[in-house]
Amino acid sequence: MPLTTPRWWYRRQGGGLKAALLKPLAAVYAERASQRLRSQPGFDPGVPVISIGNLTVGGSGKTPVVREILHMLARNGVDAHGLSRGYGANQAGPLRVDADRHTAIDVGDEPLMLAQDHPFWIARDRVAGARAAVEAGAGVLVLDDGHQNPSLKKAVSVVVVDGETRNGDWPFGDGSVVPAGPMREPLAEGLARADAVVVMLPNDLAVPDPELLALFGDLPVTIARLGPVRRPPSGSRLGFAGIAKPWRFEQSLRSAGVELKGFRSFPDHAAYTEATLANLASQADRLGAGLITTEKDWVRLSPEWRPRIESWPVRARFDDEAVILDRLPRDPTERV
Repeated sequence: MPLTTPRWWYRRQGGGLKAALLKPLAAVYAERASQRLRSQPGFDPGVPVISIGNLTVGGSGKTPVVREILHMLARNGVDAHGLSRGYGANQAGPLRVDADRHTAIDVGDEPLMLAQDHPFWIARDRVAGARAAVEAGAGVLVLDDGHQNPSLKKAVSVVVVDGETRNGDWPFGDGSVVPAGPMREPLAEGLARADAVVVMLPNDLAVPDPELLALFGDLPVTIARLGPVRRPPSGSRLGFAGIAKPWRFEQSLRSAGVELKGFRSFPDHAAYTEATLANLASQADRLGAGLITTEKDWVRLSPEWRPRIESWPVRARFDDEAVILDRLPRDPTERV
């Protein structure tokens, strides 16, 4: 089911009475997560596994980091394959995603997007997926959203953090675990299993909050910035997005110079019905604007609607690639 992210999750003061009432459920969730992470040593697939994850429920910029690390490995001559559970996919896998044949309903929106550039697999059973990818020639596995999944032995664990702390926002809210806050697990426990941190910043924010950086202690940290891959379109647009933090997409469009006439937010991974899209198109026509959405939303559109809606792809660019590259295998046989 698509998740609508409560905005109060990301306020440092939390959600007041609402959050307080959810604290008992959050404690149960945190304990179960901790037990699951301690429950198994992790299967070794015979090649290095690089886990890219986050500590919160969505919206950190993890998927662009996965794509950029796949790019970096390819530039260094490593045959890296991506592996994901395939959130929302009809197919259980293991299945290699074919961007020309599969749909987001088949394999999930993020795997379909990432498969446009690199070999990418989905598997609800991560061990089975790892085996299939290795049999197909993968020299390294890049595990998307693997930080809270203990099924595979990891060579490197990278956590991605949304570093925008303006306007009262804080990446970890008041530190509460879902459903009382955005955390998948307590901060200290998540960082204890990390080898490096990527702090994601928008292009218009020069430096991260020093207080945020201090939380990571001695962990290596690099800054990554989400930026568009092309110039802003001419003319006005009506924007919409069904992602964990749709307000971030709206901000990025405005900071890139896109002339927005309005913006509509939908739940993360929302399935757009014909009626919804027709309503958006009608609203855009009344405003004299075109429609624009994220690349992740665009791959969920039907072939009939894609030519009518503009995709706005973004790319993660690291300020210091060495922080990541120094921890990645240069040789498929090398164990990190």
